[in-house]
Amino acid sequence: MASTISAFNISTIAILIFFMPIHVTCKQKHEFVKEINKEALELREEKLSHFRFFWHDIGTGIHPTSVTVVKPLPKFRNGFGFVNMIDNPVTIESELSSKLVARAQGFYASASQAELALLMIMNFVFVEGKYNGSTITLLGRNPVFHKVREMPVIGGSGLLRFARGYAQARTHSFNLKTGEATVEYNINVMHY
Repeated sequence: MASTISAFNISTIAILIFFMPIHVTCKQKHEFVKEINKEALELREEKLSHFRFFWHDIGTGIHPTSVTVVKPLPKFRNGFGFVNMIDNPVTIESELSSKLVARAQGFYASASQAELALLMIMNFVFVEGKYNGSTITLLGRNPVFHKVREMPVIGGSGLLRFARGYAQARTHSFNLKTGEATVEYNINVMHY
């Protein structure tokens, strides 16, 4: 009988201990959103920065940086529906051999049946200078045959945290045979 009581007491204690943290956790109030103090994030004064560089889309050769992952259906003459994944070099000058300052990582997709207009989703990942390791995130429509295309900057990380602004893209060169392109980007970004 003593061993039965002892086993019963141990089981009861174990169950109480098991459920005790759940009871304590349930008492805490959980809010979906709350206001925070800017000082708690250690935000500096907001500033405007201008970035200018060249994006190189390379789809041929030994080391392509742009790869088609979804091909368009043949019935669409303008390539509607294709998707390219990219890890493109971004350089300080238009020559691919100039200094590498970032990588453009993400994808673009043909999103218009009426014209060649791309949905661009990419991060400019800086690999040089003050912003090394920081990113600018761009998401927008790129009608590639327009002289100047404007796309929104929707965020950033590192020193460019809370980034917002816009990018203007201008085609510097385009090879009709290979599809390779060099595009100049001018990006104006508000950040802390």
